[in-house]
Amino acid sequence: MNKILCALLLMFTVPAAGQYRSKVWCADNGDGTYVNPVLNADYSDPDVVAVGDDYYLTSSSFNCVPGLPILHSRDLVNWELIGHALDRVWPDSLFSGAPAHGKGVWAPSIRYYKGEYLIYWGDPDQGVFMVKAKNPRGPWEPPVLVIRGKGIIDTTPLWDDDGRCYMVNGWANSRSRFASVITVREMNADGTRAISDPVIVFDGNGTENRTCEGPKFYKRDGWYWIWCPAGGVTSGFQLALRARSPYGPYEAKKVLAQGNTTVNGPHQGAWVHTKYGEDWFLHFQDKGAYGRVVHLQPVTWKDNWPVIGRVPRQGYCGEPYLSYRKPKSVSSQIVTPEETDAFDLPRLGLQWQWQSNYEPWFGMPTSLGFFRLFTFKGNDNFWFTPNLLLQKTPSDSFTATAKLKLISKENNQLGGLIMMGKDYTALVVKRVGEGFVLQQMTCKDADKGHAATVTLLADLPKTGQDDNDYQFAIHEEIYLRMRVDKGIVRFAFSRNGKQFTETGTPFTMREGKWIGAKIGFVAQEPQGNSNRGWLDIDRFDITNNL
Repeated sequence: MNKILCALLLMFTVPAAGQYRSKVWCADNGDGTYVNPVLNADYSDPDVVAVGDDYYLTSSSFNCVPGLPILHSRDLVNWELIGHALDRVWPDSLFSGAPAHGKGVWAPSIRYYKGEYLIYWGDPDQGVFMVKAKNPRGPWEPPVLVIRGKGIIDTTPLWDDDGRCYMVNGWANSRSRFASVITVREMNADGTRAISDPVIVFDGNGTENRTCEGPKFYKRDGWYWIWCPAGGVTSGFQLALRARSPYGPYEAKKVLAQGNTTVNGPHQGAWVHTKYGEDWFLHFQDKGAYGRVVHLQPVTWKDNWPVIGRVPRQGYCGEPYLSYRKPKSVSSQIVTPEETDAFDLPRLGLQWQWQSNYEPWFGMPTSLGFFRLFTFKGNDNFWFTPNLLLQKTPSDSFTATAKLKLISKENNQLGGLIMMGKDYTALVVKRVGEGFVLQQMTCKDADKGHAATVTLLADLPKTGQDDNDYQFAIHEEIYLRMRVDKGIVRFAFSRNGKQFTETGTPFTMREGKWIGAKIGFVAQEPQGNSNRGWLDIDRFDITNNL
């Protein structure tokens, strides 16, 4: 009886914050120093706000739902995923059904103003949106369309000392057919609508500052600052622009570049001034299939210019540190975003996202110790499947092991593990007649609509069946494993969770549309005209490579 009561208590109690520490990546060395990246996962275009001893980070989420992740830290090194600010991406007509890859939430900014947290972002097809909350853990109010129009991205507000509000933004060439300019416009006092037309305040066309974008707006000691990247995502650098007026004219200097380091394209992020008088900069590095990971650099002021990272003997362009002392803080807690999931709570873990706006028939949490993912009618290309249950890759090298049961009511229903991107591979169990087969499904150029190549790996006798004939199903319990190292995926499977057999063909990971490759689960049925089957996911464990 005591064991039953303890199990029930664990099932319905949310774990205390700060209990999770990744087995595959932790930036805190435990000796007052840290290593970069501080977030070795795809939190692209990060922005951060400081409120006392607390820091809150959000990032691009594009079409992934829930969107606008909210992470909390007390020292800028240790981060915990505490929620999302966006339950659904607007409008439903675009983000329900087939996934709208690469659309939606681009490069948000988070600010704290008059007791409220506000997040602005540019949807390149719709315009500028804003959500707000009194508590960053939520609830967040429904999004408001602040400025309607195509091509407006990378938006940041600035409330001036006199209460006037200005907004800076970049432009998406794919929608507006021009780019490499930074514009500023005035907003009303509460930042809910524009009251002036945009003004170009910086032009990177025809210079090394091409593709200037991702601007963030600040004010310091009477100077207006726009920090923005230029030169391209993988090969670019960080600029700092300063002026005495929000409309300029702005002077510009390069303040961070790759230099002799391995940190390519270090740019686009957040300048943070702490309550301890320190200045720091969080930026991303594009790591290809692993996405855009987050680094932390100190900021040193030199002749009223911010030098980011290692200060050069001459000039103002710093280089990234791979390791450095931690920011001053009252916290000694070591915590990382969750990855492993026992599915013991009647809610979905915060690390999981769908490819499109969620519907209950995608899948549901249970109070029974597993998550149920329903088979979804689809074709032979998972790029168009909205109910893939996915999370970010947590490190360059890791092993993911899942304990699964496929409940199949009709022939050809399938489910299993997937590494999803423009190219993808999946290890799935599929019903064939009165038994199952194990197969690898690999698709090259999935984003172009290509069909997957299917390789039969093993025959699997069923491990169980329903006790009665009503909507009769047969069962397959199995452990599936994915080992990732240096961008290569290898599979294995087990009948008992102890002895694993390597199987399938190694696969080279590839990024998605503006996001890194993601790992997770697929459940599908090609016909889609029968009773749904489902994949009961009992555990998902992230460990060091085994």
